[in-house]
Amino acid sequence: MTTSSARSPARTTLTVIGLVLLTAFVLGLVYEARRVLTWLVIAAFFAVALYPAVNWIDRHVGWCRRWLSTLLVFLLVFVILAGLTALFVLPLVNDVTRFADQVPALVHDTRAGRGPLGALVNRFHLRQYAEQHSGQIRAYLSNLGAPTLALIRGAVTAVVGAITVFVLAYLMVLEGPRVVDGVLGLLEPRRAERIHRVGRDCARTITGYITGNLLISVICGALTYAVLALLHVPFAGLIALFVAIADLIPLVGATLGAVVAALAGFFYSLTAGIVVVVFFIVYQQVENHLLQPVILARTVRLDPLTVLISILIFTELAGILGALLAIPIAGMIQIIAREVWSVRRQRRAAQPSGAPAPSAGSEPAPSAGSESAPSAGSEPPPGDGEARPVAEGAQPPGREAAPQVGQPGSRGG
Repeated sequence: MTTSSARSPARTTLTVIGLVLLTAFVLGLVYEARRVLTWLVIAAFFAVALYPAVNWIDRHVGWCRRWLSTLLVFLLVFVILAGLTALFVLPLVNDVTRFADQVPALVHDTRAGRGPLGALVNRFHLRQYAEQHSGQIRAYLSNLGAPTLALIRGAVTAVVGAITVFVLAYLMVLEGPRVVDGVLGLLEPRRAERIHRVGRDCARTITGYITGNLLISVICGALTYAVLALLHVPFAGLIALFVAIADLIPLVGATLGAVVAALAGFFYSLTAGIVVVVFFIVYQQVENHLLQPVILARTVRLDPLTVLISILIFTELAGILGALLAIPIAGMIQIIAREVWSVRRQRRAAQPSGAPAPSAGSEPAPSAGSESAPSAGSEPPPGDGEARPVAEGAQPPGREAAPQVGQPGSRGG
């Protein structure tokens, strides 16, 4: 007894230490693999968003196999994304190239005090400042190599990440049904049906959010292009595309795009800038009070306070990616919490009122009027078609004992 009592605290201490070490190991592994985990999360959301399109082709095109329908959907998405990227990048590259060609002439005019830059240099005495701090400027320019290498490395990582996300999403859509059916097959039918229902609702939330958000962004970009084109603001298409992409970020995306569009309008003319600012103020009200409630409320069904809190929390945790995924993740948490609460309420309603909940390992009490049946291999109870053994000196049941001589009630011979 003393050995067992002394061993129990030691075993508990070792168990706690082991759990702490295992938790630290898992957290360190998650931190080291955070980039890959981020790619997996993005790929899962893309797979859930494209899954209905693949299923629609499977159902309506009989000769198309699943791998072919998945490939067609992903090729279409790739073409759309490549077209948007080209539409955004090619004008930017052309403008940068044109500016690089004009740099020698700008430098010559600036040194001579001509042009807008030359006037600024003369007004703020920038030439004297440059001559006095020439050593510091050279040191700063010589240190620009490291940020340039970091920028190139980041661009290569982004390209590799995009390809990895594309491949992972393709495999998830292709092999997803088989994996889900295999996992649900390991569970009991009732629990598997409940998990399948919750997963279907979560997938519908993700698909609805992505579709609705894309529709709102397209509306924002189209209206922005129309306003900028009517005002003859340069690069109206490029600015409108940036506004549409920025509008994908909930709550703050439209404001970020509005700042860029308003600056472009003010650079063109004061009237254009004022008109762009007024347009975005009106559009922000329409989007917040009409478009988002109508489009997103049918799928995500979250109140504005929950949306704001979830965006703030997930933005702090994961930056821009957290802001993009905050609303669907909050919607999935709401669905899971509602399902858990529904199951607990059903269990409480199934229990009779006033009856304590059965504890683990306890046997249910037999109901009134019911008799326990003998188990296989057990001896039947006495009286069930078998004579009971009669002890020595005892009378059989149902027969009165004969009075003995000398006892009260006996007759003397």
